[in-house]
Amino acid sequence: MITLIDQDIAHIARVMRPSLIGDFGGPILPVAYWRKRLQHLLDVEHLTKAQFRAVDRLLLELDDFDVTPASAPQQTTGEEISRTFSFAEVLR
Repeated sequence: MITLIDQDIAHIARVMRPSLIGDFGGPILPVAYWRKRLQHLLDVEHLTKAQFRAVDRLLLELDDFDVTPASAPQQTTGEEISRTFSFAEVLR
C-alpha cells in the first residue's frame, strides 16, 4: 500500500532536481525549500527504513547540489565543441 508519505517522497524525487536547475533565471525553488520539505518528512514518527533511506538520499543530493550546482557553467573542451559542431553538420 502506497502511503501519502511515499507519494510525497516520490513527488520530491521527481521534481526537486529540475526545479533546482531551473532556467536562465536560476532555480525555480531554492535548496532551502526542498531541505525544509525533507526535514518535515523526517519529523514523521513512523518512517519505514525504505522511506528514511529515500529521504536521506534526497538530502545527500541536495548537499551535492550545494557543492556543485547543476546550473553552474561547465568548462568545455575543444573536443566537445568539435563533436557538437560535427553533430550539427549531420543535422543539416
